[in-house]
Amino acid sequence: MKNIFVQAVIVVGCFLLIWFGFSQVDFMKAFKVKENTENMEKKLGDMIWNQVEETEEVITNDTIIKSLDTLLKPLCDANDIDRDSLKVHIIKKDEINAFALPNNHLVVYTGLIEDCKKQEALQGVLGHEIAHIEKNHVMKKLSKEIGYSVLLSAAGGTKGGEMARELLKTLSSSAYDRKLEKEADITSVKYMLEADIDPRPMADFMYQMAQDSDMSSAMYWIADHPESEERAKYILDYIKGKKIKSKPTMTEKDWKAFQEKVGNE
Repeated sequence: MKNIFVQAVIVVGCFLLIWFGFSQVDFMKAFKVKENTENMEKKLGDMIWNQVEETEEVITNDTIIKSLDTLLKPLCDANDIDRDSLKVHIIKKDEINAFALPNNHLVVYTGLIEDCKKQEALQGVLGHEIAHIEKNHVMKKLSKEIGYSVLLSAAGGTKGGEMARELLKTLSSSAYDRKLEKEADITSVKYMLEADIDPRPMADFMYQMAQDSDMSSAMYWIADHPESEERAKYILDYIKGKKIKSKPTMTEKDWKAFQEKVGNE
């Protein structure tokens, strides 16, 4: 009986020693998981953006770029987001779309800028995409749909162009799951409220998309009608009862001039 007790004490003691030893090990550091993931994200983001540059018309007009930045800056300033960390690109394309890529790339199509009736609607979309970046939704989506090991292989492989096209299609033409989309929507609304920007036009924009029957002519930022109506509703529910300070970032004249210049580019 005494021997059994001694053996039990030894077993428990060994277990505690092993547990304590493992608890002192920083496995993330030991296996460089975080470092590898960050390197992978940078390589993937740059690889996909290179693919976009090769196949799309990138807007380089300084006036247009500065105007978009004027709308973006208040969201960043009011929410402690490093504006310089965001790589914002404008693509000449009629599609009503915007999307985030790995490594903080944010792509906006001219079709989206032209279609927004109010500047606050565009700011809401920008905030939504920034939220995807800040909340690490981009890599979560790719890891879930493509697989972490495949992404790791792609970042260090030779079939860059082929994989870049697949990843670009995944990020630009398919929605995140509803949980992530809702988190990005509500986070964008919070960004706007902090920046004294009225979020109601963002909900109006979603409802506008839901009512648009011509879905074949463009790939819309909002993929399907019922979901866009639902999203508009929970945004309005979230802001109900909140004090909204409406302070347009641009004058109406400057906003219209921006849209006109984008359309003529």
